Amino acid sequence: MKRAIALAKTRKGLTHPNPTVGCVIVKGGKIVGEGVHLKAGQPHAEVVALKKAGSRAKGSTVYVTLEPCAHYGRTPPCSLELIKAGVKRVVVATLDPNPKVAGKGIENLRRAGIDVTVGVCEEDAKKLNEDFFHWVTTQTPFVVLKIAQTLDGFIATEDGESKWITSQDSRKTVHRLRCESSSILVGVGTVLKDNPQLTVRLVSCEKKPLRVVLDSYLKIPESAKILDNSAPTLIFTSKGDPQKIRRLEERGFEVVKIPAEGGLLDLKEVLKVLGKREVVQLLVEGGAKIFGQFFRQKLWNKLVVYTAPKVFGSGKPPFEGFKLTDPQGGEVLRLENLKRIGSDIYAEYYPLR
Repeated sequence: MKRAIALAKTRKGLTHPNPTVGCVIVKGGKIVGEGVHLKAGQPHAEVVALKKAGSRAKGSTVYVTLEPCAHYGRTPPCSLELIKAGVKRVVVATLDPNPKVAGKGIENLRRAGIDVTVGVCEEDAKKLNEDFFHWVTTQTPFVVLKIAQTLDGFIATEDGESKWITSQDSRKTVHRLRCESSSILVGVGTVLKDNPQLTVRLVSCEKKPLRVVLDSYLKIPESAKILDNSAPTLIFTSKGDPQKIRRLEERGFEVVKIPAEGGLLDLKEVLKVLGKREVVQLLVEGGAKIFGQFFRQKLWNKLVVYTAPKVFGSGKPPFEGFKLTDPQGGEVLRLENLKRIGSDIYAEYYPLR
């Protein structure tokens, strides 16, 4: 199962809106076939592994990271393919929360007389597809907040300068995180100050994540790098100049009007729209006002923090728009991963809620 999970990790984020799945087929104590789901529309991991195993699949044990599907989608049900192949046993890491599957795949296998074991390396498998599990059950993206800060907790100087706080090694892993995401989001303030391109450049990537800008009054310069047509781009606004909207749309960019209050766009509506567009994982890269809005409304699922061994003394903190007077107040986080990347410290946090 660990081998199946390792296979699946090689395609993390590249299968959206499908889950990431790996499969290993064993017979006589030897691996006779293995496979991974490459991307939506292509054969699932079980089918790839069965094809490699050929006639050796009969009487074998199949290890798969996610419950074999039971419905006809872009491809036929994997549970039926396993039954046709005559496998003897199927070991599943975790059930699929997709209502179209949700136990039906296991039921199909057991009804056919196949021995099924569920729960092997289950936590690792759930972690692998945390984004898909959230999206398929809520129809909204799994939201990851990414922050790069100094040792004293600033994401920029008082003048707003932030290039570069963290090391080249850290920035490379951020580009990997971009590749694993369906979409990358920033506020227009970040566009005006940093003029980011928001593309995957430091690592190879087979896809171009959707770039999203929150821009209540459509202040985005038409010459901004994010409008270079190198990746699909969507702009959320509430009060935009109709002529500017028309010009942007003529250039191939999508502009979506949604409600706003006090100059802040309705984030729940943003997530709802992106969920319908099959954005499974949304990477939020700034700025402080956007981080604060997601954090305050508890609309985030994972917080990734890169801390550099630098001290600014003063500057811009990562969360803006709210403050606490009681040290015991606020949302408590759960630290799940801590490691060193180059000269920086990398930390992953999840909400306790």
